[in-house]
Amino acid sequence: MMRIRSVFVTLFGAFSSLPMTTAANWGFPYGTQKVRGVNLGGWLVLEPWITPSLFDNTGDSRIVDEWTFGQFQDKATATSVLQNHWNTWITEADFAAIAAAGLNHVRLPIGYWAFDVSGGEPFIQGQLPYLTKAVTWAQNHGLKLIVDLHGDYDNSGQKMSSPTWQTKQNNIDRSDAIIMRLASMFAGNTGTVPIIAPLNDDQLLSVTRQYWYDSYGNIRFPFGTSQQSNIVVMIHDAFQPLSYWSNFMPSPQWQGVIIDTHIYQMFSQALVSQTNAQHISTACGQLSSLSNSPLWTVVGEWTPAPNDCAKYLNGRGTGSRYEGTLSGSTRVGSCTGLTGKASGFSSSYKTFLRQYWEAQTQTYEKGNQGWIQWTWKAEAADEWSYQAGLANGWIPQNPTNYQFPNICG
Repeated sequence: MMRIRSVFVTLFGAFSSLPMTTAANWGFPYGTQKVRGVNLGGWLVLEPWITPSLFDNTGDSRIVDEWTFGQFQDKATATSVLQNHWNTWITEADFAAIAAAGLNHVRLPIGYWAFDVSGGEPFIQGQLPYLTKAVTWAQNHGLKLIVDLHGDYDNSGQKMSSPTWQTKQNNIDRSDAIIMRLASMFAGNTGTVPIIAPLNDDQLLSVTRQYWYDSYGNIRFPFGTSQQSNIVVMIHDAFQPLSYWSNFMPSPQWQGVIIDTHIYQMFSQALVSQTNAQHISTACGQLSSLSNSPLWTVVGEWTPAPNDCAKYLNGRGTGSRYEGTLSGSTRVGSCTGLTGKASGFSSSYKTFLRQYWEAQTQTYEKGNQGWIQWTWKAEAADEWSYQAGLANGWIPQNPTNYQFPNICG
């Protein structure tokens, strides 16, 4: 097994004699300064709804995720398309624009397959040089980079009805090995890469809890000795209430742990059916749970988009709950004017997007450590795009310049 749990347990037993890393030693002043950031979605992990053209241009309806992108195409063709995408979708100019917009963090999803396809996966490799570029670009523009390891689902590599990562010990062992590799890569550069997130959108609690313990050891002790790194460990909430994590990795025995919670309001019939006012009220209502979270907490994924209208958002070849075209859903209304390019948005819709954006950012900052919006750019879903929001006025150039400072009362 690749895990170092037994080593970490031995080290952890001696915690009382180890010098504790204090908040001042992290690569960012978490706890005193707010996280304001954006995700680089659809770059090193393909998502059909972010770049639908990559999938449509294949002419093959079987290609619905990054797995099938490599499986059902000529490898040379797929590799050429991906290399062009990696070279053009995100460049240093994007990092410069993100910094100019007053943000301080970028969260970069990267698939396990960038490191390891020993299980015979059909993924195309070649992402790692772009991870290196991203670190350099972040450093050049004073941004902090969160490296986030992704796995199952169509937005994380392979479209499935449910995640399977936790069903095989070999999967977990491979992930542990990758996390150790990442910790070794960045242990000396936490001024630019202050956080490693070992897993995205995990669900099986019995496995997840142990994986978080193992990841803590793998990340905080990358030197093979009792010396700690000052890399912060970002754990996902496993879709549990934040209160579930009470007494999990409590201070002072455990330090440098942040919970990543994802708050979306369109992936159920009840949420997508809310009125604009109800969406804002729901966002404001997150304050209590965030404020009472037992650990530092960042809302690592959220969006000003209030619906699931974006093309392929629920997967290539599927419909939307909002229009009632997704199996099992009930129509709420027409998606016309609610997704696509901002030129098709009404002034009232843009005003709502601004109000909803402010309700969320104000709540997430007041409630805990801050926020990282999903996502920086999208081909044909401006309502999700931070870049498009800046260009069209529903996101301010200074993220603290509120037009509706009392939106939550």
